Amino acid sequence: MQTKIIKVHPDDNVAVALADLWKDEELQLDNLEVKVLTDVAAKHKISLVDLGEGDKIYMYGVLVGKATQPIKKGEVLTVDNVKHQSAQAFKKTENTGWNAPDVTKWKNRTFNGYHRPDGQVGTRNVWLFFPLVFCENRNIELLKEVFEKELSFKKPSRERLLLRQLIQGGDGNELPEEEEEENSIFGNIDVKFITHQGGCGGIRQDSASLARLLAGYVNNPNVAGATVLSLGCQNLQIDIFKKALERINPDIQKPVLIYEQQQEGTVDEMMSKIIKESFEALKEANKIERKPAPLSKLKLGLECGGSDGFSGISANPALGYASDLLSALGGSPILSEFPELCGIEQELINRCVSDELADRFLELTRAFEKSAIDAGSGFDMNPSPGNIKDGLITDAMKSAGAAKKGGTSPIQDVLDYGDYVTKPGLNLLCTPGNDVESTTAMVGAGANVVVFTTGLGTPTGNPVAPVLKVSSNTTLARRMPDIIDLDAGGVIKAEKTIEEMGEEILEFLVQVASGEVSSKAEELNQDDFIPWKRGVSL
Repeated sequence: MQTKIIKVHPDDNVAVALADLWKDEELQLDNLEVKVLTDVAAKHKISLVDLGEGDKIYMYGVLVGKATQPIKKGEVLTVDNVKHQSAQAFKKTENTGWNAPDVTKWKNRTFNGYHRPDGQVGTRNVWLFFPLVFCENRNIELLKEVFEKELSFKKPSRERLLLRQLIQGGDGNELPEEEEEENSIFGNIDVKFITHQGGCGGIRQDSASLARLLAGYVNNPNVAGATVLSLGCQNLQIDIFKKALERINPDIQKPVLIYEQQQEGTVDEMMSKIIKESFEALKEANKIERKPAPLSKLKLGLECGGSDGFSGISANPALGYASDLLSALGGSPILSEFPELCGIEQELINRCVSDELADRFLELTRAFEKSAIDAGSGFDMNPSPGNIKDGLITDAMKSAGAAKKGGTSPIQDVLDYGDYVTKPGLNLLCTPGNDVESTTAMVGAGANVVVFTTGLGTPTGNPVAPVLKVSSNTTLARRMPDIIDLDAGGVIKAEKTIEEMGEEILEFLVQVASGEVSSKAEELNQDDFIPWKRGVSL
């Protein structure tokens, strides 16, 4: 009998299908024989015991749901027979010990980065243009068109070449030769542009939150300096932005050029001034060169999205091991997505290095969940249709796998949205579970690189930090090679251990951080930026 299922934790009473299972198929798992009672798609779960209505379901060793009707041994779990349920956490009950991984081979490793005056080190050298209010989006887009065209930052896309061929009367089957890419005037600086729909309207707290986020982007080690546009009358005033930046870094030494349209005269006059002064600043920023830095200077955003039933047993725990390696080296991994920590709060609380941090985590989590309930929703509605289709049928089930990205290291700090990472070791950051909102927030908290695991595929990137994609399964890596950087499917096929895959992730991460390799998201110019709007519009 072939083993086609896996039990993740000894205390689990369900197993994950590693391949499609068929009715009446007989399987063996350790000393347990299981007859499959219904067809089961790969990545979905089957019960290893007879469950009665109301019985608890465990996976990853934690409570992930309860049966809403009798489920027989060998029967598939679905949204029709399982309901979300998770364990409640109230306080820190113990201090979790940690067996740190052996980092002997890594302790003298370095990456080549951009050293900033405040001691931070960037993996990229970016000049950032952004508005304080949506009224300035058009001017930002105009600046983007001017700078990208004249500085030759982008060559014509395949889609543009296709349209050009169609305009010329072709059938679109044979694309014209790509134009030779001109050499960029600046070889050591990237120019990036952010737009958003905030800064005015809504409630004042929205603008204050956006100010903290934008200040975090300016302070991010990947940013050499910024050009900031303001209208003048909006909620997010220039002084609010400056105070937010001062709060994060009172002695920031980066050049930040700020322009207020209502004080500058005509658009042409303002744009001419912006282009001249920004160009001079770019010439100075281009002089900064990469130099060796210890791996402790890496702040690693941990993200997952488009998750599937394999994410929690391959890509996520492998990233968790890489996170543990970085923590042991003095780096700063960042675990966010608080709705996707549902059900494993007690474990995280016990990993906090102090009672104060544990209380802080509980406070932020409860406040977040209450706001969702008050809006007529709840954490239990977090799994997306794609998650459910691929076996993640409850939020606790999804969360237990998602949290594996954070490894097992002690939690050194707990941060609210808009706070900035300053402590080495694992940091928790309060964000939504939405991929782009969460990634946006982690970069605003100082992440200079992000590793993003996915089972279904997602193109998400960021304008400031490289975002590396790790697939949970080989099928995805082969189907979407243009967005996947690494394939963790070997873990599912027992070709690699989680530890081996984790080391492979860290090794690739060092290459990307050094600028030796670009992430697929960078190659696609995928620059996603979505602030989290906590309040409601008035």
